[in-house]
Amino acid sequence: MVEFTGERLVPGQVDQDLLNEHMSRYAFAARLARNKRVLDIACGMGYGSFELSKHAARVVGLDVSDEAVNAARDRYQAPNLQFLTAPAQQIPLDDHSFDLIVAFEVIEHLADWEALLGQAKRLLAPGGQFIVSTPNKLFYAETRRLAGPNPFHVHEFEFAEFHSELSRFFPSVTMFLQNHVQAISFHPTPGGSGLVAELEAGSAPAQPETSHFFLAVCALAPQTGSPVYLYLPTSSNLLREREQHIALLESELAKKDVWLEELKQDHARLNALHEELRAESDKTAGWALSLEKELAASQQRIVQVQDELAAEQSAAREVVAAYEAKIDELHTELRTKAEEAQQALKHVEEHLQKKVADLAKCVELLDAAEETVKERTLWAQSLQARVEQLEQMLAAAQSSRWVRLGRRMGVGPDLHNS
Repeated sequence: MVEFTGERLVPGQVDQDLLNEHMSRYAFAARLARNKRVLDIACGMGYGSFELSKHAARVVGLDVSDEAVNAARDRYQAPNLQFLTAPAQQIPLDDHSFDLIVAFEVIEHLADWEALLGQAKRLLAPGGQFIVSTPNKLFYAETRRLAGPNPFHVHEFEFAEFHSELSRFFPSVTMFLQNHVQAISFHPTPGGSGLVAELEAGSAPAQPETSHFFLAVCALAPQTGSPVYLYLPTSSNLLREREQHIALLESELAKKDVWLEELKQDHARLNALHEELRAESDKTAGWALSLEKELAASQQRIVQVQDELAAEQSAAREVVAAYEAKIDELHTELRTKAEEAQQALKHVEEHLQKKVADLAKCVELLDAAEETVKERTLWAQSLQARVEQLEQMLAAAQSSRWVRLGRRMGVGPDLHNS
């Protein structure tokens, strides 16, 4: 559901007087819409487009808000009525395709409002009319002096500027002033001829500076006739509506009176609490004063301690600097010793590598000598066995010789043993 925010009128969510203000412009335009092709720029919720469709041959309602257009399609249907989403400064419709174009209360919302006028001129058919309205900047500033400027308005117009800018686009511009006026109506009772109305207009000239809204009927060709138009809504008992509005305001005022009385009671309680707080504050102030004295003494002591610490830190920095210098000296000495040790280690490694090579050679020689020893041992063993064999043979030979000699000499066999 679309909610009324102050920017776009939502029927059923605003008071009747504000709704009549908007509906009166569409009633004004409906007199010029009979059997015509009509474009309603910034149609909003579509209530005005629907009113125009009752008189026109075809009506297109256009708005930049998808939410508003969808709500208009759901709420208002007619065979000759359609709604379209598009910005007022760039309308995707064919040139010269409308006999009547209306743009109520939209031009002041646009920074590039000249584009709106250019689009209206492009879309207007020969002999067509463009009706545009906007609030009077001077009057609007007075009515909103407490609330401040309307946050939805970008550029508001005074009468002379509005007429001048419209005349740059359209050769014929007829200006009207829209106001809420005081009137007294005489309505026939039901059954009377209520379709005919007579109007007795006052002779005093209208004042653009004090008017509420400006409404212009623009055309590319000269126009004839600009009669006074009076919109008399069905609910036209203005006094009764004002009394109802006053009653509503009185009800709100009564609520505000109750609220004000509650605020007064709250104010009295706050005053009492304020007195208590002030007494407590005076007591606290005395305590705070003593604390300030103690704080001043503490701060003085802190300054003294800080000075002492600064002196100790300075001495400590000197000691640290001396230690750092000694450490640097030791680091240099250690680097030198390390380099010497590394050089000596290198020599030792080279010597060891040489010794290892020599040892390897010795191992090879020992292995070769061991093989030679083994061979010579085997040879010696075989030689010893041969010697033993020869000794045995020699012993046997000797024994045989002594036997033969003994026999020759007549000595028995035991002579050899003796």
